[in-house]
Amino acid sequence: MKRLMVIDMQRDFVDEDGVLYSPDAAAVIGPVARIIGEYTAANLPIVATRDWHDPDDKEFERFPPHCVANTPGARFTAAVEEAFGNYENLHIINKTRYSAFFGTDLEGLLEKLKPELVEVVGVATNICVLHTVEELRNRDIPVRVHSEAVGSFDPEGHVFALKHMEAVLGAEIVK
Repeated sequence: MKRLMVIDMQRDFVDEDGVLYSPDAAAVIGPVARIIGEYTAANLPIVATRDWHDPDDKEFERFPPHCVANTPGARFTAAVEEAFGNYENLHIINKTRYSAFFGTDLEGLLEKLKPELVEVVGVATNICVLHTVEELRNRDIPVRVHSEAVGSFDPEGHVFALKHMEAVLGAEIVK
């Protein structure tokens, strides 16, 4: 059975007033919401990650403060919140690092959900998407990345990450 993983579709990344806003990342909002709709209509499990930092997180030495826990910027963007609605088969993972596995119970959740395939959408292709896909593939979980539904503030990094996920990690890349 396939499962959907929505990576970090948060206001600080994809809304115009977000701290790390990028038009290229924001361009995936529509495709992500559409794919969420397909999953909710079929009552299939969805795992959604949120970048979720303390105000003094070490990551802020590399990037401006963003997605601070319980702030407006840490919320899912409005179209994604609307697509999720009150969906009961939604599992939210708050994470503090690039990989959704680091310091979370994602592995335990996946053991319960028993995915035969994980479809991945979200941002940023070359950071949190890439590092989470790498961890999924290290666990021999087949992965399908929707290229129209992943984006980044770094166009070259986006292209590199898609190629790397396909050629090195063995993920399927689809439009």
